Amino acid sequence: MTGFIDVHAHFVTDSYVAAARATGIEHPDGMPGWPQWSAEAHLQLMADGGIGKSYLSISSPGVHFGVDLAARALAREVNEAGADVCRRYPSRFGHFAALPLPDVDGALAEAAHALDMLGADGVVVETNHRGAYLGDPSFEPLWAELDRRGALVFVHPTSPPHADEISLGLPRPMLEFLFDTARTATDLVFRGVLARYPAIRWVLTHGGGVLPLLADRMQMFHSVLAGDDGPSVIDQLSEIWFDMAGTPFPRQIPAFEAAFGTSKLVYGSDYCWTPAPLALAQIRTIDDSWRELTSKNARRLFDR
Repeated sequence: MTGFIDVHAHFVTDSYVAAARATGIEHPDGMPGWPQWSAEAHLQLMADGGIGKSYLSISSPGVHFGVDLAARALAREVNEAGADVCRRYPSRFGHFAALPLPDVDGALAEAAHALDMLGADGVVVETNHRGAYLGDPSFEPLWAELDRRGALVFVHPTSPPHADEISLGLPRPMLEFLFDTARTATDLVFRGVLARYPAIRWVLTHGGGVLPLLADRMQMFHSVLAGDDGPSVIDQLSEIWFDMAGTPFPRQIPAFEAAFGTSKLVYGSDYCWTPAPLALAQIRTIDDSWRELTSKNARRLFDR
């Protein structure tokens, strides 16, 4: 039995949580509160679940709480902390560096520092940054640089604009994260970002959220709006990598497989935001063939 390679794993630091709380974020994305994390507890989860290596990232709400300079400093702080964990446990952890978007100049500087100096395995961005989705023209300089590097860009969902009005009073990871993943993927396709920057290794989460159910509808509208020239919507989405964090079986991944195949599907636990008992319960739904497939795919994703 091959150990999982966990592409969707999170960490927090005391100073990061304190910085968020200082701006009034006590219930991030409508969740009851902040999780706790330690490398030791994470390693125990990995031992219990048969996870060989976990790639750490900062989850929503990211590092930008309204002030560019503060966001740059916080991104640097959490990225140094993530790199330190990787230095202490090099065979067990990797790291995707946080970027202080929507501050593009700060994001360019932090990406260079993290990839060149800290040895980060990629960068993490959110599905939208203060309402700007990833196809927004302001992000073009960042995508151009990351494409030049052939970088991995892990796209984590976050609350959409006006979330309080549309989330039904429920934690946003339940519904809104899945729709926001589809929203930003649609923006990447319809604004031509995926076509312009083919060297970026995009990774989207939670089996693409609702994308498998919407891809044919997106194609219908794409044909009307942009014509049939160039790659289809499904061809473009099939070039993205997706993780299976959340509730992959019995229904979600079969729908995903029918839409996009499984050659770019990887495993994700979503720990520590998903508590250890729920992460382990998810693992028990994944049989050996899926374990081996996702780990083989992950090795291709990281094989440079």
